[in-house]
Amino acid sequence: MTDRSPGWEDDSGPWSDERHRGEREGRRLCLEAVFEADFGQRPMREVVERRIADTAADDVAAAHARRLVEAVVLHRDTIDAAIERAAPAYPVVQLARIDRSLLRSGMAELLHCPATPRAVAISEWVELARSYSGESARRLLNGVLGRVAREMTGQGRQPTTAGDGGQPVTGDQEGPPT
Repeated sequence: MTDRSPGWEDDSGPWSDERHRGEREGRRLCLEAVFEADFGQRPMREVVERRIADTAADDVAAAHARRLVEAVVLHRDTIDAAIERAAPAYPVVQLARIDRSLLRSGMAELLHCPATPRAVAISEWVELARSYSGESARRLLNGVLGRVAREMTGQGRQPTTAGDGGQPVTGDQEGPPT
């Protein structure tokens, strides 16, 4: 059996597929809430609750969205500092709102959701970046999240993926776009 984080014990069957779909939807809801709240009109927690109600999100999606938004709200300053350390050429305040929202949300999951394997968090947020922003944002997220994951690995938490025999994942070697 591979070494996985708690909550990933059974990655087979339709229940698992539903959970993964729900978590993916939760990420999208989080991104929408972080992005909308960045305009300063409504608090992030209020926005995510409205988005959950508007989309009739299932329990898994709603819980994951709330967990991610809470992490962004509580840890935004340290998340922004980590982004700036990983990509000093890209000051957070100068990023496009969608790219800033993608990075904050992805970093929140990577740093503050230990039940999500790092490789999964990176892959999911890179895919969202590709869908919502484009290739340059995909490269930026891949580089920043990968760099932070490698730094975390040096601090003792080994990221793994299902089916990798428990081998550490070092993240994509590609850095932020230049």
